[in-house]
Amino acid sequence: MQIMNQAFLYCPGYCSIQIIGCTSEFNFRLISSIIIIMIYENPDFVPEDDDIIPLTEPPFYLPDFEVAYRYIIDEYEVAPRELAIFIPCAIRKPYSTSPSHRIIRKIISDLLDSSRYHIVIFGTCGILPAELETMYPYAHYRYMLGKVRDPTIQQDFLRIETERVAGYLKKTQYTYKRRIAYCIGLFRRAFIEGSEKSGIPIDLILPSQDIIDTIIKSDGSFPEGSLCMDEYLQEFYQALATIKQSMADDLR
Repeated sequence: MQIMNQAFLYCPGYCSIQIIGCTSEFNFRLISSIIIIMIYENPDFVPEDDDIIPLTEPPFYLPDFEVAYRYIIDEYEVAPRELAIFIPCAIRKPYSTSPSHRIIRKIISDLLDSSRYHIVIFGTCGILPAELETMYPYAHYRYMLGKVRDPTIQQDFLRIETERVAGYLKKTQYTYKRRIAYCIGLFRRAFIEGSEKSGIPIDLILPSQDIIDTIIKSDGSFPEGSLCMDEYLQEFYQALATIKQSMADDLR
């Protein structure tokens, strides 16, 4: 037990660990699954960021993320809420500290009472309730799909993430009354296809295609822009205001 905890603290990917005064190089992939289960069984164990070497491979390929996803689907209890708000993951970890999430969360909290909605994060990380954002491996990787130009990696992400979105939507079929998603690019496509595969409809996907079409620039690195663009945020705010009114009407 002590050795395995030590192995995790040094690095959850391919790693070098100190065992009885010797350095041993080995493939950590199989043992990582055991370690993640150990952590789930001991939720008070929270490794320090400085103790962990960030994972830099595409996270959707890593078994660490598959094990974490299976825990969420098979074990984690999601509290019922009227509204689920699905937003993409971010480069900065934990996600809630990123500039984009701070802006998005501020809009949400300004309009809605926290007891009525649930934020769910998805993307290269898979899909997870926002309250699990500090759980390994979600706070311990660095990867940006937007910079990838390899079509094989893009298609692999789409295939894997579609399955994971579908799995979460099926799990939470009766957990939420309404679902909205705020996403662009491949994340948006994966979410739409995941919804179709699960048979669980999404009430609203933002930004709307009309707004996206006004943003697209053929010569840009990110032709759809950023979710923090004023045009997107204004539409998001207005849509949430409409949903707030609709939820209020339901209580009458």
